[in-house]
Amino acid sequence: MQVYLVGGAVRDELLGRGVGERDWVVVGATPDELLRQGYRPAGRDFPVFLHPQSHEEYALARLERKTGPGYRGFSTEFSPTVTLAEDLQRRDLTINAMARSAAGELVDPYGGRADLERRVLRHVSDAFVEDPVRILRVARFAARFAPLGFTVAPETLALMRRMVADGEAAALVSERVWRELERALGEAQPTRFFELLDECGALAVVMPELRPLAEHALAALQMAAQRGAASPVRFATLLAARAAEQVEQLAARLRAPNEYRELGLLAARLDKLLHNGASEHYQVPPTAEALLALLEQADALRRPERYAACLEALALCGEAAGMPAPAALELTTQLRAALATISVIKLAEDQLRSLPGPAIAAQLRTLRLAALRQDPLFK
Repeated sequence: MQVYLVGGAVRDELLGRGVGERDWVVVGATPDELLRQGYRPAGRDFPVFLHPQSHEEYALARLERKTGPGYRGFSTEFSPTVTLAEDLQRRDLTINAMARSAAGELVDPYGGRADLERRVLRHVSDAFVEDPVRILRVARFAARFAPLGFTVAPETLALMRRMVADGEAAALVSERVWRELERALGEAQPTRFFELLDECGALAVVMPELRPLAEHALAALQMAAQRGAASPVRFATLLAARAAEQVEQLAARLRAPNEYRELGLLAARLDKLLHNGASEHYQVPPTAEALLALLEQADALRRPERYAACLEALALCGEAAGMPAPAALELTTQLRAALATISVIKLAEDQLRSLPGPAIAAQLRTLRLAALRQDPLFK
């Protein structure tokens, strides 16, 4: 039995990056042998075990054969006779198909180290076309490593296009698309994920609502990444200029978590309200009544954190569309201040006792409107 460190940990070590999660491959062993050594089963489709001390994943070397369409159309074969080279050959990219032995020897049968030096993302073999998730993974790695100068090999891009043309991208399920999308949003250059999917034709299949890709939306997304914005804010910058119906369709298609769906939808709605008709840049609503209506539509009083995140996304969108950064910051500061102005208003306890339920809300609205009319914005 031989154990090898494989995949991303080896790649990142050679790149001089911090190594996070580590994966291991076991060659020449059976499930019973690992169980006798205290490993615990972790996988259902193929034998993956958790180490008794580190709890890291150890997978038996295996082969995969295509049996049907989509990423689920595989049969898995594992036995002590499967070699490390055979196991590595089924991986997506050469830079992910390297291993390191317990003695520290690098095992690199497919030229991964050379491709790291060339800054190239290249498929290991033609078996790449058998799994459509690899289209998304290549796009995500492109987003991660674009700042280091990595590009996709022309022959790999050609395979990705062929897969889309053959209908493989249409077999992707929403959960896998969302998983890769969410991870890509957190990468150093998330725009590359969407650009590459568009280049190979997959974006039109899995996220048609984002086409055509708007340059200012991509610029806003990249600024959000550079400034360390949270992933839901990054998602919202990509959607703010879209119609609310498109945002709803995309979120439903991908089964996006509510945090992302709600923030993206709110950004799309407030984007339209803050343009005030034909205005090129965002503007504070011209009247206290309009401003209060905006705060109400944003549900800002009940959801101030979501409102603040939306303003962060819209400030980035405004700046990307040509609005000076100080002006974008001032606008969002004013909108936050307006919320603070009305958030402190409460009815006195004796008033609450004397008013029927619907009248309480009406009275509160009247007081909030009066407070906004005293704001310097409307003087």
